[in-house]
Amino acid sequence: DGEVVESGGGSVQSGGSLKLSCAISSFASRHYCIGWFRQAPGNKREGVATIDGNGEASYAESVKGRFTISQDKARNTLYLQMNALRSGDSAKYHCAAEQFLAPLPCPHDYRFSYWGPGTEVTVSS
Repeated sequence: DGEVVESGGGSVQSGGSLKLSCAISSFASRHYCIGWFRQAPGNKREGVATIDGNGEASYAESVKGRFTISQDKARNTLYLQMNALRSGDSAKYHCAAEQFLAPLPCPHDYRFSYWGPGTEVTVSS
């Protein structure tokens, strides 16, 4: 599975925007699921968004219409554009990736086996 390294976190005021990036080592398979999940202190891990090898994206209800996941296959990079940020979005965001031998579902709450160290996002009201 691909190694991942996140970047782009930071502090922003409520209503602001941030764009997270994730460098992913190349996959041997064209069937994969990559995405973002977040975890705030004391909270459970929460799937945010995923995208598969066909470009099909899936989002948590809490971020639909505000966050956009995208991938640049040429650069092996995953992005998460986050707009209209709220204090409830504050968390450590992790990029995760998993490859498959055949097409498999890639829902927003996919339980990845591998993920990066994370990047912190803090939204102040």
